[in-house]
Amino acid sequence: MTFINTPDNNQIYLKDWGQGNLVVLIHGWPLSADSWDEVALALADAGHRVIAYDRRGFGRSSQPWDGYDYDTLADDLAAVLDYAAVDDSEANSAAIIGFSMGGGEVARYMSRHAGKGVSKAVLISSILPFRLQTPDNPAGTPQAKFDKTDFSIRTDRAHFFSGFFQDFFGVKEKKQAVSNELLVWARGIAMQAGIKPTLACLHSFSSTDFREDLAAFKIPTLFIHGTEDLTVPIESSSRLAAAAIPNATLLEYAGAPHGLFATDKDRLVRDLLHFLKQ
Repeated sequence: MTFINTPDNNQIYLKDWGQGNLVVLIHGWPLSADSWDEVALALADAGHRVIAYDRRGFGRSSQPWDGYDYDTLADDLAAVLDYAAVDDSEANSAAIIGFSMGGGEVARYMSRHAGKGVSKAVLISSILPFRLQTPDNPAGTPQAKFDKTDFSIRTDRAHFFSGFFQDFFGVKEKKQAVSNELLVWARGIAMQAGIKPTLACLHSFSSTDFREDLAAFKIPTLFIHGTEDLTVPIESSSRLAAAAIPNATLLEYAGAPHGLFATDKDRLVRDLLHFLKQ
């Protein structure tokens, strides 16, 4: 098992597979790097070096009391890229791919660390640009809905996650449904995280405004999002974020839910490989 140290002396677990141009995968809430396994395998088989890591508080990484703000999470990503020895040369730069909450790490890294060593970015089912409903962000989600989620997690998170993943993978709508076994697996991964990091990251991704970070994207950027995403609706997220980044591309998966890495895995891998080859 491979662990690296963060600037504040916590440990991040990562998987480092394959050889070739580097791709770094950042998982969504409330999962771990394991959620990327099948996509990571396909990318590595196609000739890429692929690193997927557990966000602090999740999977096998440390579960500190604090450090779940996006500045710190972006610094953790910087530590992963330092481990990978990236630089701004074509041969040693990385493509970074963030799923859902992971899109926030990508955006904050681009602004806080000036995109050091990053040549391409992909945002899948991303929370960008701003999840919370405010007077200047009327398309966002009301605070009361996030408060309800917080209460449900504190009360019985195993029960909450059972319902959460039904929407996450579009099972209730009978579109792109996944197996019951996969739903149980996803809940099991979610339960590996500490309740404190789970709640703290809920607060971070629901309240952090990334609109100013979008100006830092000076590299080829791809958004991929399902049109039937009930977890992060496309009209209040990727459509807005992609429009704010010059020359960004948005691929809309018609009828697809949030968890594209499982429901639309083959198409997702093809689209990622095509973008990485450009």
